[in-house]
Amino acid sequence: MKMTLKHLSLTATCGIALALSAQATAAPLPGKGVSAQPVYTVQEELFQTLIVDDALKQLGYTVKNPKMVDYNVGYTSIANGDTTFMTTNWDPLHNSKYKKAGGDKVFYRKGDYITGAAQGYLIDKKTADKYHITNIAQLRDPKIAKLFDSNGDGKADIAGCNPGWGCYKVTNYHMKKYGLTKTAELNEGNYSAIIANTIARYRAGKPVIYYTWTPNWVGGVLVPGKDVVWLQVPFTAIPGDPNADTTMPNGKNYGFNMNNERIVANKKWAEQNPAAAKLFAIMKLSVNDVSAENLMMRKGENSDADIAAHAQAWIKAHQSQFNDWIKQAKAAANN
Repeated sequence: MKMTLKHLSLTATCGIALALSAQATAAPLPGKGVSAQPVYTVQEELFQTLIVDDALKQLGYTVKNPKMVDYNVGYTSIANGDTTFMTTNWDPLHNSKYKKAGGDKVFYRKGDYITGAAQGYLIDKKTADKYHITNIAQLRDPKIAKLFDSNGDGKADIAGCNPGWGCYKVTNYHMKKYGLTKTAELNEGNYSAIIANTIARYRAGKPVIYYTWTPNWVGGVLVPGKDVVWLQVPFTAIPGDPNADTTMPNGKNYGFNMNNERIVANKKWAEQNPAAAKLFAIMKLSVNDVSAENLMMRKGENSDADIAAHAQAWIKAHQSQFNDWIKQAKAAANN
């Protein structure tokens, strides 16, 4: 059959009409016209926040630049609807903060974004092996405690965490319950500065003791089992929870529950946005991936642009899984 200009023109016109018809009948993105305000507390949490931000954008949401706030401010602002969500609700470490701000009545919290987040105290392996130190209670001995004295007062200086963090309340409680107040003290303030000083002491060949957690970059610099070792505690002591048991399946007790990091959002907003709610419930991120990204930050790739690039690289490497989350979230909006 001979094709004429008239036939070609008619074919093109029909194609355009069909395309426009399909576009007109396509369902709009569920987040169109809705804004979201994420919050985070430390720069090491920005990576996991940006991955969620990008997923929300794929659903059509207008996601504002994440705000850095204190945890207490974060929970309060989300509860009040001034902000929308954060990706680092530590469960059970933050349970008291969560409940104090309103709990399940004001927050939406489903699923576990990051699982297997550990916490505890570590000392350098050389000192642990030489003096057979395995338990933090051994710091009750003034001779052992003095090994970790960095300011000349005879007490062990334990690198602690920021006031206002969940660990701050627990570590201070441990000091009292384990009888360490006379022989040891917590160095608290800016954790980044304190742990940097701790690493410098270690590299100078001096004994160190510190609190840390995973996911974090610290474990990539001071490697457990190689450079440092975890300390056990004499018994479980969690403030406000007399029935807590932090004993691990292997019988060891490091003083902290194994935590999961969960996405917590304003409940009213989540109920009005089922696509986002579904997304928050199903997204998963490996604790090791976060630690690896945090180590990249430690090595100098720590600008907001660097972290954004890390997030995009992670999404690209997990594109199939990421796309499936978007698909499930869109389906939830249509139910």
